[in-house]
Amino acid sequence: MIESKTQIEEAAARIAALKAEIGRIIVGQQDVVEQLLWCLLAGGHALLEGIPGLGKTMLIRTVADTVDLQFSRIQFTPDLMPSDITGTTLIDFGAQGAAAQRFQPGPIFGNLVLADEINRATPKTQSALLEAMQEGTVTAGGQTHVLPKPFFVLATQNPIEQEGTYPLPEAQLDRFLLKIGVDYPTREELKQIVLRTTSAEQPQASVVMSGEQLRELQLYAKHLLVAEDVLDLAVRLVMMTHPGEGDSPEDVKRFVRFGAGPRAVQAIIAVSKVRALCSGKLHVSWNDIRAVALPALRHRIVLGYEAQAMGISTDRITETILAALEAQR
Repeated sequence: MIESKTQIEEAAARIAALKAEIGRIIVGQQDVVEQLLWCLLAGGHALLEGIPGLGKTMLIRTVADTVDLQFSRIQFTPDLMPSDITGTTLIDFGAQGAAAQRFQPGPIFGNLVLADEINRATPKTQSALLEAMQEGTVTAGGQTHVLPKPFFVLATQNPIEQEGTYPLPEAQLDRFLLKIGVDYPTREELKQIVLRTTSAEQPQASVVMSGEQLRELQLYAKHLLVAEDVLDLAVRLVMMTHPGEGDSPEDVKRFVRFGAGPRAVQAIIAVSKVRALCSGKLHVSWNDIRAVALPALRHRIVLGYEAQAMGISTDRITETILAALEAQR
């Protein structure tokens, strides 16, 4: 429970220290780092998309190094099987020859799980993450096993246009709290990357936050207030992604096939609370809603064929809706 403004300010300072430590290792990508921390503090999963070589895996590994959590990595490949992720049941034979079943946990049993190049695996293997991401459990051999808490899946994927990739199904995409785009570094950032990676000494990240402190910050965020009018704006934002909604912009009615579902509103409010906490505020504002809208909605809006043919992105649709809401305020 939040008892004073000082608690919020101290929490914001701890988050800033965590971000600074990550920034000591990762050059640039400040928006990506910020959004990734939003996911952790909101207790959700994140999907990072970008072409190979932009540092997605290194960023997630650095986050794991700065937070004292059990780290696990799964490299997704076309021949990866579901049991390679969740684990398998083995048969042990005792000294007397008696057989007994034993569950061997897979790499999904960690606090922070890196699902690297998740769209390189087949849909059957991708679906092995569904129960883990939603329920925090794994079912194998007819037995349900509880995953350690906290539990985060931080996945990376290559753009679906690349050869050898399998698009994630909508049901699985919806389990990710945010979809974070990773862009090319600037010229100056690229120079810094080259200097750091080709020098004799490589900087090492230090632990600046324990798992218990992370859970405490998550609890602080949940206690932040959301005014009725701000909540109404978040609901209207998501409802306006539906082409059948009366006040949806014309671009939505023309280009969107399916709008975002209820998880979108939950994600927007949860992440907005975290953003407010990072700013040292006691309540969520419209600015928080607007700031988290793009990563919260870009994987939850399904575009029609015309939009795909014209190269229209879900971000453009979301920005159109945000502009319409701004005009109505």
